[in-house]
Amino acid sequence: MTVAAIAPEVLAQNIADALGGLAQDVHLARGEVTVTVAAADYLTAMRTLRDHALCKFEQLIDLCGVDYSTYRDDVWNGLRFAVTSHLLSMSLNQRVRVRTFCADDEFPALPTLCGVWAAANWFEREAFDLFGIVFEGHDDLRRILTDYGFIGHPFRKDFPLSGHVEMRFDAERKRVVYEPVSIEPREVTPRIIREDNYGGLH
Repeated sequence: MTVAAIAPEVLAQNIADALGGLAQDVHLARGEVTVTVAAADYLTAMRTLRDHALCKFEQLIDLCGVDYSTYRDDVWNGLRFAVTSHLLSMSLNQRVRVRTFCADDEFPALPTLCGVWAAANWFEREAFDLFGIVFEGHDDLRRILTDYGFIGHPFRKDFPLSGHVEMRFDAERKRVVYEPVSIEPREVTPRIIREDNYGGLH
């Protein structure tokens, strides 16, 4: 039997009531609830969202990193790195997004959620690999998508498009070698040539 979803406004209020002072902000937009919690309250808030009778978010659906550095010129002047998690309650048929900013831009770190939801394991490894966010207490925080010798974190906004190193197989040494990137960075702008009467226009 499917449980009817409650109105987003009611969900937002229920979450605000459940978290109390743990929530910095509970925001409702386009029918979706987003909660912002401080890094210091991250673990406590997540356990509350899992266990509280009004929440019961039994499943971690997704967890990813975000780099806000390129937003700073226009609309953003806060911390650079955040972790965004999507939670699902099967029993109450409701969803919530949780955003937490890492307190230190130079060494972004948060506690691991592996002890709250086992699914956090690979998601946190991905966020570490791609954004360089460290999850303290994670039992096996290794790269998951890039190579063992990869330098840097490719989803950071300041990571060069061509990377830092390139690899090739060296036939003489009979192994893969890493070398500095030999491609000069450039911006390619496509040239558009339209034929006469393009699109039927006269």
